[in-house]
Amino acid sequence: MVNEKRLLNDANTLFLNKEFKKALFLYSELLYLDPLNEEYKIYAIFCDIAIEDVEKALSLYDYYSVSKAEDEKGAIPYIKKVISAYDGDVESLMLMLDEFSQNTVESLDAIKYDDFKALVISRGSFRVAFEDIMFSTKVAIESKDDFFDFVSKLIENDFNTTAYSYLEGFNEYFSYDDNIQKLYKLLEEKNIALNHK
Repeated sequence: MVNEKRLLNDANTLFLNKEFKKALFLYSELLYLDPLNEEYKIYAIFCDIAIEDVEKALSLYDYYSVSKAEDEKGAIPYIKKVISAYDGDVESLMLMLDEFSQNTVESLDAIKYDDFKALVISRGSFRVAFEDIMFSTKVAIESKDDFFDFVSKLIENDFNTTAYSYLEGFNEYFSYDDNIQKLYKLLEEKNIALNHK
């Protein structure tokens, strides 16, 4: 008998390791076992999006994970709307995100970390502020301390995939720094805890 939970964990691990074709194969296996499972379909769609835009797929995965933790029943319909807007055009996607979170930051290529911290204060939480910008804007990190602070807060708020992306992007600059190793370890512990839920 197939253990669906283990298969899903394996598929998610492959997805997070950017092995999207292998992940898609396992999500397809899961759909074969349970064709009506909407979550499995969502994950398969993320793999499809990753073929065109890896960063967008990883952001959607993170966004879905965070939404699911907050409202398991509402997460799937909401992420479907976001994906539908993504399939259309950027304007639709931004309208969709604005509906979810009022006072969204204007679409920018990047926002300085100090400006982002001001946004966190005005929005009342890191999570809300990051959700406002995660699909449209990158956070421009200008110092090592800001980098560690930002990635730590991503991990605290369950944006694990995005945290991995930032760590990988900056790894060549800080590869021998103990703080980098601590952040990787923290992420690993969180992923192990999630897989055993």
